[in-house]
Amino acid sequence: QVQLVESGGGLVQAGGSLRLSCAASGRGFSTYAMGWFRQAPGKEREFVATISRSGTGTFYADSVKGRGTISRNNAKNTLFLQMNNLQPEDTAVYYCAADSTMRYWATRVWEYDNWGQGTQVTVSS
Repeated sequence: QVQLVESGGGLVQAGGSLRLSCAASGRGFSTYAMGWFRQAPGKEREFVATISRSGTGTFYADSVKGRGTISRNNAKNTLFLQMNNLQPEDTAVYYCAADSTMRYWATRVWEYDNWGQGTQVTVSS
């Protein structure tokens, strides 16, 4: 098991940037594929980005491709999501998640077995 705590959310104007962090405690962070998801009010949780265990493989949702960068520091048990050119439609609670089943990466909610509590990102127009 790994415990995940997100930080870095906040209020930003359209066109601005944020860097989200996810601190992991417990064992085995480097053995987990990791991902970022988001959930807007009244909508289902949706995939944002995923990264392989080593960090060499990344995959993004079309909605953030070119604006988002997922990365990880296995030595510091931390996952990051850099989001640039934020738009009002990016407003959501952002969650990090860990997949302990040795997949290369994962894009579906059900593939992840550890979740953080989320951090709110609000983008004003």
